[in-house]
Amino acid sequence: MHSLLIDHLSTAVIQINQQLEIVYLNPAAEILLAISRRRIYGQSVSSAFSDDDSSLDALRNALETGYPFTKREAEVVRINGKKLFCDYTVTPVLGSAHLAESLLIEFYPRDRMKRIFQEGELIANHQSSKELVRGLAHEIKNPLGGIRGAAQLISRAFTDEALNDYTQVIIEESDRLRDLVDRLLGPRQLPKNKPLNIHKVIERVRQLILVESDGKIEIIRDYDPSIPDIVGDESQLIQALLNVTRNAMQALLEGNPNDYKEIRIVTRALRQFTIGASRHRLVCKISIIDNGPGIPPHILKTLFYPMVSGRADGTGLGLSISQSVVHQHEGIIECNSNAKSTEFNILIPIETKATAQETNP
Repeated sequence: MHSLLIDHLSTAVIQINQQLEIVYLNPAAEILLAISRRRIYGQSVSSAFSDDDSSLDALRNALETGYPFTKREAEVVRINGKKLFCDYTVTPVLGSAHLAESLLIEFYPRDRMKRIFQEGELIANHQSSKELVRGLAHEIKNPLGGIRGAAQLISRAFTDEALNDYTQVIIEESDRLRDLVDRLLGPRQLPKNKPLNIHKVIERVRQLILVESDGKIEIIRDYDPSIPDIVGDESQLIQALLNVTRNAMQALLEGNPNDYKEIRIVTRALRQFTIGASRHRLVCKISIIDNGPGIPPHILKTLFYPMVSGRADGTGLGLSISQSVVHQHEGIIECNSNAKSTEFNILIPIETKATAQETNP
């Protein structure tokens, strides 16, 4: 019963015996440390993660004395070589003779809390920008309709073809500005949600990018076939993923033509994952990673705002529209970039509020 409760905790928990061997870890620890409980049971705790040289001595001391301790801002190296910045607490489990029979280690990732805060800030900023754009769109479209209507009336009154050409320019430019405002507003319809295979969506995007890049970019697929169907609007999700992947393609094609150009598309299922302020049982993560020159740091924080682009001929609407689409699916798009690569992570809950209502009428 106790292990069942701990299995459902979002906190990563490991139990080790007196020989510092792992005897239990919950699913949250499997995800955090990127290890499998079936492979790690019975092995030394140092095979799951490593801290500094004094960490094992501190664990042995906790077993001998029975006193708990907490280490702040530890830099833990996981089995895959990646670093994790976290706090962890070690609590001795006392037996009948009041001696420590085992230790419980609880991990509190600091980078995760930072990410949750950044996601909340990103969602709030995106919502604010949407409200601002909607207000501007209303103020622009009202007089724009009057300008277009007046130009049409004037064109009917003129018999001179040269003057009619001028009024036609006014009408066409009014239409172009109206279309731009509509694009700024993003998707105007609610998603037509239905169960769909996310890999089918990705494959459609991959085929389009292969055609557009004319074979100059290699696309590497790394799919997790265990991801169940998600509920979403297929056409909107195709557009959202296409905008992100096309952004990566254009960044690569603008670089040195002799460089090797690669886009990796990776899918993974994340359990007990938090997006913004909401915790989800299961989340689909789609990573689009290119080996291009990266995004300028001064653009990175405003990347998903309308009209923000790092390219001279860019409109700055593609990523903003993609973020709006993913928000409608209760998800978020994140971006990490350095001088050698850029990674966009698209996170979409597999079980949303809509699906919960459908499954529990």
